[in-house]
Amino acid sequence: MAAKGDTDARRPDRQERQLGTGTRLVEAGRREEWTGAVVNPPVWRASTHLYNDVAALRGGQRGNADGAFFYGRRGAPTQWALADALTSLEPGAYGTMLYPSGTAALAGALMAVLSPGDVLLVTDNAYEPTRNLATGILKRFGIESRFFDPCDLDAFAAVFCERTKAVMLECPGSLTMELQDIPAMATIARAKGAVTCIDNTWASPLGFAALEHGCDISIMSLTKHVGGHSDLMMGSATAGERHYRRLRNTAQALGHVVSPDDAALALRGLRTMGVRLEREAASALNIAAWLQSRDEVAQVLCPMLPGAPGHTIWKRDFTGGCGLFSFILQGGDDEARSRFIDALQLFGIGYSWGGFESLAIPFDPSPIRSASAWPPAGWDAADRLGVRLSIGLEDADDLIADLDQAFNAMAPA
Repeated sequence: MAAKGDTDARRPDRQERQLGTGTRLVEAGRREEWTGAVVNPPVWRASTHLYNDVAALRGGQRGNADGAFFYGRRGAPTQWALADALTSLEPGAYGTMLYPSGTAALAGALMAVLSPGDVLLVTDNAYEPTRNLATGILKRFGIESRFFDPCDLDAFAAVFCERTKAVMLECPGSLTMELQDIPAMATIARAKGAVTCIDNTWASPLGFAALEHGCDISIMSLTKHVGGHSDLMMGSATAGERHYRRLRNTAQALGHVVSPDDAALALRGLRTMGVRLEREAASALNIAAWLQSRDEVAQVLCPMLPGAPGHTIWKRDFTGGCGLFSFILQGGDDEARSRFIDALQLFGIGYSWGGFESLAIPFDPSPIRSASAWPPAGWDAADRLGVRLSIGLEDADDLIADLDQAFNAMAPA
């Protein structure tokens, strides 16, 4: 949805200079033809679009662009406004497709660029549903997936073959937080003739300009930061013109469409995403630094934190972060970890992240790693059990106090 090309008819004089991030988040997608006299695009609930006559009906079949009514599956102004807004936030993008979940966006993007017999390279720190796609439905369709160590450029280059057509990156990994050298990997992939896809949910285009750093398709779970309120499911894939056309054709063939009500919620969340990310990232950095001082903590995995793994790459390539990070407990007592998480009072226990509320979950990636060791070389082998925190909008001091009392509860009676 939402290909670039039509200029914004709303007060075009405002576009004569580069606008700041906050201003772009406010203005994005608010075309006059979609909003009319109101601030927000109305919620267009429609499966059927009506035509004045048969000639118009036939004319609608010949075009395929957002802004032109055809049938509800291609969207209406509410969905078009969201897709247009997301496209405008990604430097170098031509268009954005919307999907009913983040996983659907991952699947849609990979199916758009892969065919039976192709090889897909997947980073070993990938989101588990991404791994499941690679080893499940894509395998059933005759696509071979190979996993690679996210921190080893030489091993990455060596795993390519003549059938490699796409690379799936995630930076940082949403559990273990490794940062990859995206520009270097994208350069290698392009030289090998492969499409580079990235799950850019953690930083969003506000913190990492994926296409400018060499990626071809930038994928997000809009369920997270864009929605921001833990009340919708949605995903997106944004690309330049060539890959956008492939995304659009594949999504339409698969019947992917999002609810206009959810699109309206995502647009509402988008307007405040910048200030929420700033607050959550600042709190996360404060809490991560406090965790470094705890005897119960072996490692803090927060790329924004000076001295943490990946910080050098984060400082070089990123302009922002978010509230999601992890830490590794000293030793490997799962019962103690459960006592710690169960004792938390301000952190909910649940999947997802990026909402206004703080969350905590346990994790141990060692059973699913296939191309890189966990724990990494140089760590104590007992330090493998992790806790992932999603920091919300609560006061950081309150969250620290909650973590402190949970550490006290972790000790055996």
